[in-house]
Amino acid sequence: MVRGMFKSRSLRKVFVKTPGSKTVVHYRKRKPSKAKCGSCGTDLKGVPRERPYKMQNMPKTAKRPERPFGGVLCSGCMRKQIIAKVKQNKSLS
Repeated sequence: MVRGMFKSRSLRKVFVKTPGSKTVVHYRKRKPSKAKCGSCGTDLKGVPRERPYKMQNMPKTAKRPERPFGGVLCSGCMRKQIIAKVKQNKSLS
């Protein structure tokens, strides 16, 4: 019989084959949802779907893309933002 703490849907079942060729069930926490663009809401590319304790051990360059607004805006929205700022600066000067 499964222990009560493992009956939660917040845990996922992972079937692991042991060296004795038995298949046992391990329970692991589910991954969080994908990071979303702050402007249009699409899924961000290059941002890993990991739990916070794994993210803090990753290097900074693995956590988000190396570009302006990386990890906050998608590439399309980033381009629109930069173009809008350039147009605004040209109109001021």
